[in-house]
Amino acid sequence: MKNTLLALAATLLLGASPFAAAGVYDDILVAANQSDTNKVIDLLRRGMDVNTTDPQGNTLLTIAAREKNLELVRFLLDNRANVHKRNRYGDTALMLATLQGHEEVVKLLLERKVAPNQPGWNALHYAAFENRARIAALLLAAGANVNALAPNGSTALMLAAKRGHLEMVRLLVGAKAELNQIDNVEGTALDMATQAKHTEVADFLRKAGARWGETQGLKEMREEQNEAESRTDSGIRGSRPRF
Repeated sequence: MKNTLLALAATLLLGASPFAAAGVYDDILVAANQSDTNKVIDLLRRGMDVNTTDPQGNTLLTIAAREKNLELVRFLLDNRANVHKRNRYGDTALMLATLQGHEEVVKLLLERKVAPNQPGWNALHYAAFENRARIAALLLAAGANVNALAPNGSTALMLAAKRGHLEMVRLLVGAKAELNQIDNVEGTALDMATQAKHTEVADFLRKAGARWGETQGLKEMREEQNEAESRTDSGIRGSRPRF
């Protein structure tokens, strides 16, 4: 945003009105969101900053990646766009391309040496959550940390197991994901798959060597389930006729 404001200030010094400067700013963002590549490139060549951001902090590169505009992504990378800039929600171009399933955009970003690892949420977390197995494979091949923790304490394996994504779980286990990482509330990936009734995922994890977690939250949950089952069994037994 700072660079954008500087560009607008420069425009004012050259004699343009503030309304014209604001109009150019709006024009380039609208063009990026509409995948009007030629207009974005024209405005950039006329002096707009390659790292222009919208009010949510999305750069032109982030927008192009999200919208699957491979041509514009390539142009921006060629012109040294900031590849690691995050928007106000913490998302980068790589993360949003992953979230939307834009495999070719992800591949290009990784070919240009965009790092898949960063603090907080990352692209592999998004791939696991959305079951983007092909993209996850690309991220892992590029060096993504399979055991990176998201801000909520989840690993990619936990996210995939909780949502029942068997193909993704297989991929992550094959990449040496830690099977028994424990979330303080929901336990391990096996706990999560079981609680969500994803039987195939739970069976696969058990065979791979996964174990139950021992968190206080899970203990309390199991105790409540056992009490409920006990009450149900007692009710059934009490309602049976005596012969």
